[in-house]
Amino acid sequence: MPRVLRIINRFNLGGPTHNAAYLTRYLPPGYETLLVGGAQEAGEEGSGHILKALGVEPLILPEMQREVAPWRDRTAYRRIKQLIKEFKPDIVHTHAAKAGAVGRMAASELGVKAIVHTFHGHVFHSYFGQVRTALYKNIERFLARRSSRIIAISEKQKHELVEEHRICGAEKVSVIPLGFDLSKFQQEQAAKRALFRRVYGLADDEVAVGIVGRLVPVKNHDLFLEAFQRVRSATGGRVRAFIVGDGEERERLEALTDRLGLSRVQGPIFNGHGFGHGVNGHAMVSRADVTFTSWIKEIDVVNAGVDVVALTSHNEGTPVSLIEAQASDRAVVSTRVGGIENVVADGRTGLLSPPNDANAFGDNLLRLVQDAGLRGQLGRHGWDHVRERYHYTRLVQDTTRLYEELLA
Repeated sequence: MPRVLRIINRFNLGGPTHNAAYLTRYLPPGYETLLVGGAQEAGEEGSGHILKALGVEPLILPEMQREVAPWRDRTAYRRIKQLIKEFKPDIVHTHAAKAGAVGRMAASELGVKAIVHTFHGHVFHSYFGQVRTALYKNIERFLARRSSRIIAISEKQKHELVEEHRICGAEKVSVIPLGFDLSKFQQEQAAKRALFRRVYGLADDEVAVGIVGRLVPVKNHDLFLEAFQRVRSATGGRVRAFIVGDGEERERLEALTDRLGLSRVQGPIFNGHGFGHGVNGHAMVSRADVTFTSWIKEIDVVNAGVDVVALTSHNEGTPVSLIEAQASDRAVVSTRVGGIENVVADGRTGLLSPPNDANAFGDNLLRLVQDAGLRGQLGRHGWDHVRERYHYTRLVQDTTRLYEELLA
């Protein structure tokens, strides 16, 4: 029975956690997997509900954290080495940068047969200055030489790793997109839509635009708010925005909302059975141009309730929010960065614009807000586009084939 030690930076909401959880749960019965990772960071929404729903119980290493801290990182390295000695894995599979560095170094030193690393983001631009970026590239080149295989989650990412940043040769990179259970996004859409719109007092003729993600600089919510302000002015106010998420930028973004002359309100907490303790047919929050909802775990309800899902990031790997939006039959509007062009079919399931171009993004958003027929057309193509390409069964099959190849 092959043993897999799976190591991830931390268990927050996002593609890496979904990826690691589904692989841990659904690898064929002949595999034994131990999932290890760091805790969520302050201000992030945890992913315990995802792991619990799948029956996955990870081992938490508090020392495993995203930020570089030599003493703490050294402790994490020692603990991973001890786990390898005790668990005796045939495969060590790491996810994201910090886990990839600590895990691959430990596995290489102890002679693990197969060492696999999945890149989940585009870490070589938009995050660090030139000096740190150059250092991290050299580290990744060093680690790639100690890896049996590198997994890119999109063709775009493979191109970056091989051609742009010269991390390794093309023969060492396999493309395996992320995978999810998307079925819930097709279920009971009418009831979910009615609930969301009743809670927020959305009229039938109002267009709701949602943006889902951490409130951090790389997500570039400034662009979203500036474009939304233009759209609202152009449409006479029959459009409302819902910012789903939380993070370090919350207060600054609320202040920007005020400066743009947009009204704002905080949304109610969704408890898994309904918003708050029941809506009784009445909106639970005051009407406003922009609603900061904080995190809502039931994104299927959000997607059913809104009409357009937006993303304005400076950089992305494989954005979960856009996959889930398309699985919900929703039109998407996004910047064309990172792996998004592999996720969204421009002109077929959504509209893409150049990065950080408020005019182009605003024009695309305005088209979708004003044209219900276009929204419906793009939305109808979404489910067909993602249902097989990003389903967890395909992820498991592709990864299993790779493991078998490496262990042969």
